[in-house]
This record gives sequence, C-alpha cells and structure tokens, in this order.
Amino acid sequence: MTTTGAPAPRLSTTDRWLPVSIGAAMAVGLLAGRWVPGLGGLLGAVEIGGISLPIAVGLLVMMYPVLAKVRYDQLGGVTGDRRLMVASLALNWLVGPAVMFALAWLFLPDLPAYRTGLVVVGLARCIAMVVIWNDLAFGDREAAAVLVAVNSVFQVLAFAGLGWFSLSVLPGWLGLPSAELDVSAWEIARSVLVFLGVPLVAGYLTRRLGERARGRDWYESRLLPRLGPWAPRGLLFTVVLLFALQGREITDRPLDVARIALPLLVYFAVMWAGSFAVGRWLGLGYSRTTTLAFTAAGNNFELAIAVTVATFGATSGEAMAGVVGPLVEVPVLVALVHAALAARPWFPARGEDADVPPAP
Repeated sequence: MTTTGAPAPRLSTTDRWLPVSIGAAMAVGLLAGRWVPGLGGLLGAVEIGGISLPIAVGLLVMMYPVLAKVRYDQLGGVTGDRRLMVASLALNWLVGPAVMFALAWLFLPDLPAYRTGLVVVGLARCIAMVVIWNDLAFGDREAAAVLVAVNSVFQVLAFAGLGWFSLSVLPGWLGLPSAELDVSAWEIARSVLVFLGVPLVAGYLTRRLGERARGRDWYESRLLPRLGPWAPRGLLFTVVLLFALQGREITDRPLDVARIALPLLVYFAVMWAGSFAVGRWLGLGYSRTTTLAFTAAGNNFELAIAVTVATFGATSGEAMAGVVGPLVEVPVLVALVHAALAARPWFPARGEDADVPPAP
C-alpha cells in the first residue's frame, strides 16, 4: 500500500495500451498458427505439466513480477477476512461450476463434446492470469495471492471428484446423458506446483531477500519498477504462443468457435458482475471486491486444455472448447479491468484501497 498522503498511482502508458497490444498479439498468434508450417508441433514438442514449454515460460514470466509485489507480511489480514474467504470459496467451487454446467447444457444441448469441454473449464478455477488482471485493476495483491493459493489447494483436492460428479452423477439425476473424466490428483498438483508454486516462491524470496538487503523503500521504489514491465511482456508472449498453437483449429471452425464462445461470454459477464455485486454488498471495499470478482470469473484454461487433451485427445471437441476459452477470456477480462476501474466511485475509501488510483 502507498504511504499516507502519497499520490495514488495511475495506469501506466503500457497498461492503457494493453488492450490494443493483446488484440495485436492474438492476431499475430492466429496468423502464425495458420500460416507457419509445423509451428504448432514445434511449440507442443516439449511440455511442462501438460503445457507447451514456451507457453509455460511465458506464464511464469507473467506471474513472477506480480507475485514479487505482494507484501507477504500482510497476508494475515486477508485470511482473517471471513467474508472474503467464504464468498470466494462459494463463488469458485459452488456457483462457478454450476453456472458453467447450466450454460453448457442451455447453449450446447446438441454438441456433447463441446458441452463436456465447457463443464471441465468451469471446474478449472484460475491460478495464473488472474493475478495480472487483478493487478491491472488495482485489486488487493495480498488477497489475490491468498485466494489463488486456496483455489490451488481445492483444485488438487476437489477437481477430479467434482469432474466425476458434474459429468457422471448430476446429469444422471437430471435424466441427461453422462460422460467420464479420467484425471489424477497428481496431474493437477503438478500443474499447480509449476504454474503457482514456482513464481510464488520466486516472488516471496525476491521480496524477502531484497528487503533484507536494501530495505522496503528501495525494494518498492527501485527494484519493483524494473520487474513490473515483465508482467505484460510475459502476457503478450503467452498470448501469441497460445493462439499460434491453436490457430489452425480456431480459424478452420469459425461456427464452432462462435457456438462455444457464446456461453463463455455469458459466463464471464454473470460471474464477474455477480461477484462484484456480492463484494459491494458485503462491504469489502473496492480492492478486495475487485479481487473477488476476477478470481471468481477467471478460469485455468491451461489445466482444462491439458486434462481434455489427456482424456479425450488433442483433436477432440472437448479440447477445442478449452482452446476457445482464452480467445474469449483474454479480451473480455481486459474489458472488465476497465469496467472495474470505472466502478471505483461506488466504493467509499478504505485503508486497504490506498493503492487504488482516483476515479477520473
């Protein structure tokens, strides 16, 4: 948090132009995947946790600077906020999967493979890109670190069981066709350890050692500004590679992409707006309400793609649904960053909102 009386930070020029940069990165990735022979096979040749190595590197570069900004000595104030913790658990592990299940059946009753893929997406709660959306919207970094860690634990413990329930048990109760999902807890744990554990440990050690050597003022005024630009660079690098890896599949089936995208658009709008309203109703303040909304609306498409590819095959409709996810999520959540910033006047000033820039 900024010191009392210090000028509140504003969106940097890089952040203001990020939507344009992301759009360009998506276009470059799609064109590269379509027109560069063998690029998809090259990117997928080496994997970490079921994810292409270059994409994994991009995700880690994206997350590390944000997690290095977290003030880990203030996490206790987040874990003690029962309203935030209970609301996040309910939204992520009850409401989110239920909303996606309902939308998948409502919009895709005649396309079981895509429907199953969307249900899997709904179960994969976000542990990666959410940290950068939260940071861009001036959400509570400490709260984001805690909620992402909690989601990770629940992901390891509950993903396989919820997948079995959502695809095999619940449809049977409702008289609907069922499906099977074969995924081990170790596969999920490995993904969590790589994509959250590595940057989280790196960020914690950077702050701990940096503050011990030079003090907090130097760390936050000198080192963090040097690390910060690497987060959007990592994001853009990841977006280019992610879309290049799946560019041909996306451009070859535009009508299928549209069918999958529609329930995803509704899902992001409902989950983000509903979570934002819940945070406002609970009186959480702007920064924690923003964190609650983005952690509830985002999904771990990396995990969803890895699971559907391993279970149903790389060319399956289930995997296609996971692939379309980032195509919709990235631009929508960038837009929601600006929606969150525009909603700042709705919230009274609170101590944990000291880092939030004033509304224009």
